[in-house]
Amino acid sequence: MTADVPHARSAPRATDRPGDASPFALGLLLRRAHWHAAAVMTEALRPLGIELRHFAVLLVLVERGATVQRDLAAATGSDKAGIMRVVDDLERKGLAVRRSVPGDRRVRAVEITPAGVELFDAAHVAAEPVAERLVAELGPGEAEQLTHLLTRFAHPAADEA
Repeated sequence: MTADVPHARSAPRATDRPGDASPFALGLLLRRAHWHAAAVMTEALRPLGIELRHFAVLLVLVERGATVQRDLAAATGSDKAGIMRVVDDLERKGLAVRRSVPGDRRVRAVEITPAGVELFDAAHVAAEPVAERLVAELGPGEAEQLTHLLTRFAHPAADEA
């Protein structure tokens, strides 16, 4: 049995190479850009003993304060098991703690520790030189333009406010 799939041969095939005109091109390029940026940022975080997934949770905790694990998972694009492993790692390193939530014994909020804030700040210092390398191929003003466009793309509601 054959699936009902359009067989239009005129549609371009998806790649992530320059000049790709397929409807998947943007998503594939963003995926490739993410891999590149993640590799560079991982290099900055490695000497601090954390990974990008740890930093993502610390970022949410710095921004929001104590946050329940379910909300951490949603904010970082993680699943329940994944966020538990990251929080376990952060607790072992003394960078975060779980605390009871008043009124609900089953829910635990995660809170950044002073050592976590210190490491978060150190990560920014460590990332400066590698972040510059990340955009070294761009011309004057292009890094700011890229940041602006990606911000609008990732947060479309921010334009309406």
